[in-house]
Amino acid sequence: MNALRRSACGGCQLDLQGERLVARVSGALWLPETRTLAAGDLHLEKGSAFGARGQLLPPYDTAATLDRLLAEVEALTPERLVLMGDSFHDRGAVGRLDQVAVARLEGLSQRLHLVWLSGNHDPEPPEGLAGETVDQIRIGSLILTHEPSPDPVEGEVAGHLHPVATVRGYGTRVRRRCFLTDGRRMILPAFGAYAGGLNVTDPAFRGLFAEATTALIMGDDRVHAMPVARLTVGV
Repeated sequence: MNALRRSACGGCQLDLQGERLVARVSGALWLPETRTLAAGDLHLEKGSAFGARGQLLPPYDTAATLDRLLAEVEALTPERLVLMGDSFHDRGAVGRLDQVAVARLEGLSQRLHLVWLSGNHDPEPPEGLAGETVDQIRIGSLILTHEPSPDPVEGEVAGHLHPVATVRGYGTRVRRRCFLTDGRRMILPAFGAYAGGLNVTDPAFRGLFAEATTALIMGDDRVHAMPVARLTVGV
């Protein structure tokens, strides 16, 4: 794949089908030429969904996720924000948003072009919230969609699988979210505070990439690139 370059923000710069991208430490993807910010799988209101089933989690995931998303918007001042599907954990999640969260999402729609991609958890437009809802969006030579196609597709940027990498070192193992790419297509990490993850060595990733894949692993202050072949099999 094309050479990776360190960004001033600690992210990784790369070219994908001729488009310049920055994999951000936050887990968001920045397309500077079109001033587009993309984030995958927010799963807003996952905590309240679990709480309704008696599995109590602190009900702060939506606020924490929106904090991080708004910080990226403030840092980059994008003209377009693409939320890559599964922005809400279930069909009733929008109705469980508190007034503060609704106001924050409405504020985003007033300052930029907000695009909701349909996901398997939220196939319908978010009722009562502004923004454009589409199945996929083409930006230059890239196609942004929620679920990756089962065969290698050049220029596809997707989410859905929540890739994570397990790195072994100094007698311990560290599990971190990551981007996954072979220089032809990319899968984004989940952005949501409570979204889980699937190890990049899982069979679900086999066949998706035409070439050897690289994990762009989210560290505390920078993104670390590592070939998937060197990563530890784990949960």
